[in-house]
Amino acid sequence: MADTLRRLSNSETCRLLQDKLEDWYKDYHINSCDQNLNICCELLELNSKIQGQLFTILNFTSREGGQYAGVETLKSRFLPWLGTCFSNSTCADSSFSLLQESLEKDKRMRELSSSHDKELHKLEAQLASTRVELKEVRQDLLEAQIELEETKTQSATTLLATEDEILQLRSDLRTTQEKLELRKLESLEDYQRQIRLLKDEISILSAEKSILHGRLSRSRSPSPIRHSPSPIRHSSRSSSPFIRSESPTAAQLTNSSRHSRLISRFNDIFANDRLDAQNLMRRYIEDLEMVQRIIFIATVESFHAAKMAFRQFKLRVRKSLSPSHLGPESLEDAVIDYIVRNLDLYDVQSSVNDVISAMNVNPKISFPAEVDFILISSFIREVCRVAFAMQTLETPLDITFAIDGELFSETKYRRTYNSELSAPLVLYHVWPVLMENDTVVMKGEAVTKRGALWNARKSRSRSSSPIRSRSLSPGQTLLSRSRSPSPQRSGTPRF
Repeated sequence: MADTLRRLSNSETCRLLQDKLEDWYKDYHINSCDQNLNICCELLELNSKIQGQLFTILNFTSREGGQYAGVETLKSRFLPWLGTCFSNSTCADSSFSLLQESLEKDKRMRELSSSHDKELHKLEAQLASTRVELKEVRQDLLEAQIELEETKTQSATTLLATEDEILQLRSDLRTTQEKLELRKLESLEDYQRQIRLLKDEISILSAEKSILHGRLSRSRSPSPIRHSPSPIRHSSRSSSPFIRSESPTAAQLTNSSRHSRLISRFNDIFANDRLDAQNLMRRYIEDLEMVQRIIFIATVESFHAAKMAFRQFKLRVRKSLSPSHLGPESLEDAVIDYIVRNLDLYDVQSSVNDVISAMNVNPKISFPAEVDFILISSFIREVCRVAFAMQTLETPLDITFAIDGELFSETKYRRTYNSELSAPLVLYHVWPVLMENDTVVMKGEAVTKRGALWNARKSRSRSSSPIRSRSLSPGQTLLSRSRSPSPQRSGTPRF
C-alpha cells in the first residue's frame, strides 16, 4: 500500500492535470469549442485515472484496518458524498449550465475570430495599397533625381557657355580698347606732327620778322649810328618773345600717357612674362627659391644696364645736337624729345649681354652647366626696354635698392603665399618696388621667413668669397658692376 501511495505521489499525472488546467484557463477564450471539449475530456480522463488509483488506495486502507475498522468514516463521509453525486439533480443542472456557457463562449470566440479576420484582411488591403503608393513615390523620386541630374548638366553646360561668352566679350573689349588706344595714339601723333610743323613755321616767320625789323631799323638809322651797335635795340632783341618759346615738346605732351602705359607694361611683365620665364627655368632648376632669385637679380641688373645705356645714349645725342641746336626749346628738352621719338635706336641687345655677364659672376645665383642665362634673354630684353623708356619721363621711374635680411615694409612689398606672416625680415625678394621719387608706384613682392637675418649673413659671406657660382668660358667677356661703356657703344650715335 505504501508503494502505491508513493507511486501516486511521484506520478506526473497530478502535475500534468494541474498544468493542463492552467493552460486551458489561459487559452479558453482563444480556443474553439471542439478544442475546449477535447481539453475537458483529457482532464476528465486524467481525473478518472487519479480517482481509480485513489479508490485502490481506499480499498487497501480499509482492508488493513480489519473487518470493522473504518466503517464510521465510510458511513459519515464517503457514502453521503456518493449519494449527493448520483441522486442530486444539481449536478446535471450545473453541467448543463456549464455546457451552455461554453457554447456561448464559443459563439463569442467565433464572432471575435471573424471580426479579427476581417480586420486582418482590411489591414492587408491597406498594406498592399501603401506598398503600391510607396512604389509610386519611389518611381516619382527616381524621375525627380533624373530630372535633377539633367538640370545640373544643362546648368553646367549653360555656365560653360556663359563663361566662354564672357571670355570672348572680354577679349573683344580688350581688342577694342587696344584699337581705341592705337587710334588715340595715331591721332595724338598727327596732332603733335601738326603742332611741330606749325611751331617750325612760326619760328621761321619769327626769324624773318626779326630780320626785317633789323633791316628796317638799320635803314632808318643815320650812318654813324648804323656802324655802332645800339644798346636799346640789343635789349629789345634780347627781350623778344621769339628768341625762346615756352611751348611744350612732344615728350612733354605725351609724358602722362607714356607714364601710365609704362606702368601697365611693367605690371604685365610681372604678371605674365615673369611667370613664363619662371616656368621655363623650372625645367632645369627644381629649387623655386633659386629660380625667383635669378629672375629678381635679372630684373635689377636690367634696370642698371638700361640706365647706364640711357646715360651714354643721352650724352651722344647731346653731343650731336649741341652744335646745330637753334630751336625754341632748351637743349635738354630737345635731347629727351629726340630719344622719345627714336627709342628704336636703343641697342637693347648690348644691355642684354651686359645683364647676362653680370649674372654669370653673381655669387648668389647658380645655373646648370649645360644651359646658359641666355634662356631668359627675351624676359631681360623686355625689362631693359621698359626701364630705358622709363628714364625718358619727366620724373623717371626706378626701382629701389633691396637686400636680403632687411626689415619688411608693408608700404613697399607684398608677402608671397608661402611666407610666414609673423616674420619681420625679408628672406629674399621676388619682384622690385617701382618708385617715382619717394612715392611707391607699384609694390614689390618678397618672401618673409624666420631666421632671414642668419640666411642673409650666410649669403653675404658667400658673396664676399672669391669662389664664383658659375664658371666662365675663356672666350666670354666679363663686365664689372661699374658698367664701363663697351667699344660698340662709345662711338657716334646712329642717326
